[in-house]
Amino acid sequence: MEYGDGFVSKEHRDLARSASESADPLSVSPLQISIHPKSANSRNSPTYGHPEKGGSGGRGTWGGLLEVDDSHSLDPNDPNLDSNEERDHTTVRKSTTDFLEFKKNATIIVEEYFATDDIVSTANELRELEMSGYHYYFVKKLVSMAMDRDDKEKEMAAVLLSSLYADIIDPPQVYRGFCKLLEAADDLIVDIPDTVDVLALFIARAVVDDMLPPAFLKKQMAALPEDSKGVDVIKRAEKGYLAAPHHAEIIERRWGGGMQKTVEDVKAKIDNLLREYVVSGDKKEACRCIKDLKVPFFHHEIVKRTLIMAMERKQAEGRLLDLLKEASEEGLINSSQTSKGFGRMIDSVDDLSLDIPNAGRILQSLISKAASEGWLSASSLKSLVPTPRKGSLQDDSAKIFKLKAQSIIQEYFLSGDISEVGSCLGSENNAFSAELNAIFIKRLITLAMDRKNREKEMASVLLSSLCFPSDDAVIGFIMLIESADDTALDNPVVVEDLAMFLARAVVDEVLAPQHLEEIGTQFSGAESIGRKVLQMAKSSLKARLSGERILRCWGGGGTGSPGWAIEDVKDKVGRLLEEFESGGDIREACRCIKELSMPFFHHELRPHYHIPDDEGFREGSRISGRSGS
Repeated sequence: MEYGDGFVSKEHRDLARSASESADPLSVSPLQISIHPKSANSRNSPTYGHPEKGGSGGRGTWGGLLEVDDSHSLDPNDPNLDSNEERDHTTVRKSTTDFLEFKKNATIIVEEYFATDDIVSTANELRELEMSGYHYYFVKKLVSMAMDRDDKEKEMAAVLLSSLYADIIDPPQVYRGFCKLLEAADDLIVDIPDTVDVLALFIARAVVDDMLPPAFLKKQMAALPEDSKGVDVIKRAEKGYLAAPHHAEIIERRWGGGMQKTVEDVKAKIDNLLREYVVSGDKKEACRCIKDLKVPFFHHEIVKRTLIMAMERKQAEGRLLDLLKEASEEGLINSSQTSKGFGRMIDSVDDLSLDIPNAGRILQSLISKAASEGWLSASSLKSLVPTPRKGSLQDDSAKIFKLKAQSIIQEYFLSGDISEVGSCLGSENNAFSAELNAIFIKRLITLAMDRKNREKEMASVLLSSLCFPSDDAVIGFIMLIESADDTALDNPVVVEDLAMFLARAVVDEVLAPQHLEEIGTQFSGAESIGRKVLQMAKSSLKARLSGERILRCWGGGGTGSPGWAIEDVKDKVGRLLEEFESGGDIREACRCIKELSMPFFHHELRPHYHIPDDEGFREGSRISGRSGS
């Protein structure tokens, strides 16, 4: 039977539909699904009447099974047209269009995530696409883009996958995404020479993070061709990473996980580049250093520190303002960040006046110069004229307590003496006021968030040891979240830090899980920081082995060391109690308990052994700072 140019048999349509429905959009090459309208002069083409490359496309031939050609579009007026054929044809076209649209959006979302490091926004954007059936492509795109970047982006990709797993991206989609990556290893290695090692580490990390089952490796080994790079990747993951002693810790730290630059590090680098610029006057070099920091959302801190230095060093004022002008005109520091930096200076002018005489007048002069040169919109700033207000006695008492609390906390960060904090706090808050307890909690965590992991761990340990009433802790965390917008100006990762402190408080039994719901009622907006903090805290608590991971999130024990595994601590507790039973030396047993440096885990002492001596138990309680309940 001969077929005319515009006619395709029903059998052919059925075969093409069957093949297109079973095809994976990623596994089909662009040539097979490309749309190429037929030219009016196609009969004069050199290839007319001959099969095209790949064996399809000539006169009298079938054409590509998955070829979509406008010349063969279905005519709705065709009397031989089956309504099911028209519907199926439309579905295939829509599916292809949806997938192409998802690919484009996935690339944009990944690029934005690498620029902002905002997990919550990324999750919301992916959810809003409402194309969960294509999430495997997002997994593939995220990992493949991270493979061609620095360790920072690789770690960010691994953290994002772990955060989205199960909540946003279904486990089968993650599984399929890694399958696609293995299949594409031969192509990836053309542009990324170390594909085998990097992809192997991503797969090992997914296994460690409980996103892929260990059986994934064997199944894929059997499914892939023996000479493919995917097989090399699996062998590397299995023998090079997962078989190594302490492999979980090694894999999690390979790209620096949890050891990225802190806010303090960035501030120190800003101070260094400003000092070097004042000496050299090289604006191009200073702008290059600003760009290399890769913190565009934190440029207001550069503006603030430049202005403070200009106020402190009158002779360098002109040079420093020239730098801000150059950075603004070049678009390196945008107008929003510039205004925010000046706004923060206006807010802190009273404190600056303690160290810089006439700080208000000097700052007003700097604002006028910047506005006259055209790189600052003065109308967007608050007035420097103070608004008088009378503080109540209660406000004054709270202010005095805040200053004393800050001194107590700073001393604790130096000494690590929990019992001293307890006695100082008791003398300052002898009425055990719930409001003052909440203020102390807020101040403790705020100061810790602006420091390194050691102080964050110490803050969590202290909060667990002081045994504040749960209601006071709830109020303290609500106050923390309410002030998060201001804290974010100094600490860009305030959402992540607050979420981890909140999750740690639940693990340490400072808060009960239902208290998270109580805190959530105070923050109704879907995009509010409170919602983001609670969502992230709940995700951390839902993860597998969440208790151990959260306990070790900042190093454990306030020492900055990796900390012990839970089983190791239990073993040490059992042995010290056995020694106490045989020797009866209470002081030695209490010394061993203290050296564990894990007061938040002292509840483990009771199940192992009951100490009948009330005096001995009181001695242990004084050392630990807990009641032993």
